[in-house]
Amino acid sequence: MPDMDLNALRSAVTVVSLLVFVGIVVWAYARHNRERFEDLGSLVFSDEDGAPRGGRHE
Repeated sequence: MPDMDLNALRSAVTVVSLLVFVGIVVWAYARHNRERFEDLGSLVFSDEDGAPRGGRHE
């Protein structure tokens, strides 16, 4: 690959980045991850001890 110039390298990095992005999107929207992500997303709203956390207490 001695004839590879800077524009060819930039193109290769762009293509690899696009493929990684598409792979992450496919992984994030895969059906087998849905239940786990829903559980993790609702974790913020679970309040097991009932005490307020942070903020001002009036």
